[in-house]
Amino acid sequence: MIRFTTAGESHGQALVSILEGVPAGLPLLAADVNAQLARRQQGYGRGRRMQIEQDTVEFLAGVRAGETIGAPIAMLVRNRDWTNWQEIMDPAPREGEQPHAQRKRAVTRPRPGHADLTGLLKYDRDDARDILERASARETTARVAAAAVCRRLLAEFGVRIGSHVAHLGGIDARRPDPMPEDVNAAADASPLRTLDAEAEAAMIARIDEVKRAGNTLGGICEVVVDGLPVGLGAHVSWDRKLDARIGAAIMSIPAVKGVEIGIGFQAARLTGAEVHDEIELAPGRTRAGNVRRRTNRAGGLEGGMTSGEPLVVRVAMKPISTLMRPLATVDVATGESAAAVAERSDVTAVPAMGVIAEGMLALVLADAFAEKFGGDSLEEMRRNHDAYLSHIARRLGG
Repeated sequence: MIRFTTAGESHGQALVSILEGVPAGLPLLAADVNAQLARRQQGYGRGRRMQIEQDTVEFLAGVRAGETIGAPIAMLVRNRDWTNWQEIMDPAPREGEQPHAQRKRAVTRPRPGHADLTGLLKYDRDDARDILERASARETTARVAAAAVCRRLLAEFGVRIGSHVAHLGGIDARRPDPMPEDVNAAADASPLRTLDAEAEAAMIARIDEVKRAGNTLGGICEVVVDGLPVGLGAHVSWDRKLDARIGAAIMSIPAVKGVEIGIGFQAARLTGAEVHDEIELAPGRTRAGNVRRRTNRAGGLEGGMTSGEPLVVRVAMKPISTLMRPLATVDVATGESAAAVAERSDVTAVPAMGVIAEGMLALVLADAFAEKFGGDSLEEMRRNHDAYLSHIARRLGG
């Protein structure tokens, strides 16, 4: 099993990521992780925080001489803004500070759409900063760090993960046909990570318009995974179905409100003949069992398992809940109506969300690889993987 956990607050000292289950012998450098951390920080419409933080990782454990050793991998990403927030976020009580005393920048006017009010009531806190600092999407930095290791593992088996923005602020981007061979190389060249230059210009104008109004925008990204072998996941139990695991992982991303695999909700509006992918022999397509689907409306998953076709996942993100022209709320300190607090934030983070969604998919898929092929070392996993491909190569059309 490959699993991870994170710790840290948005304006705390650092973010911590611990990843377990990665086999020994995987080549791994800080640069492999830093490249993904940098991708997460890009995107037109981001706020000043992205200019302050230049995220880089420090390996604390689990890596030696540029290789994993099979032990849990501990990673640290320091918050450069900590010096400006130390008095507010210091874990230790200040001299003479009374229990439950409010520190500077206390948040008593919760933002609609955020975890502020619900978390404050659930955890019995007086200052919603105790909630919002952890609920912040800044936490996804630690996820992307863990995912970067999983991406490195999957790359050893020819698996490539990319994403692009398909919709932002009411503007659709055309999906190119065929898709670029390297989706990220094309998408990352765009300030909005979109593959449609005409839509990009309209999106930028829309972001500028909404920024002037103190408002925010959401959107949709599409993640595409190539190179997966048939048979990851399982149909035998609800919690082993790969689409269920993907859905849970993607929906855990802050502000994500929807996920589709393949044509998703559109399938509910069509007939079976218009939805299901016909199968034909395709000798030489070993990863798919020497067959191909004439279409890929299922998005690479059938019965909770990979089919050998590209995995296609679409992710919907709501507008960020911090508005520079705040919505109405109540002040929990006074019990009176008030305007919500305006924390530093982005106009939109949809381009970054695509990178985070890539990461969550990498974490789920790496776990599915470990489940299917096992192995305490990379070479043992590779032997198991190659033996499986050799076996299915002898099946239909082999």
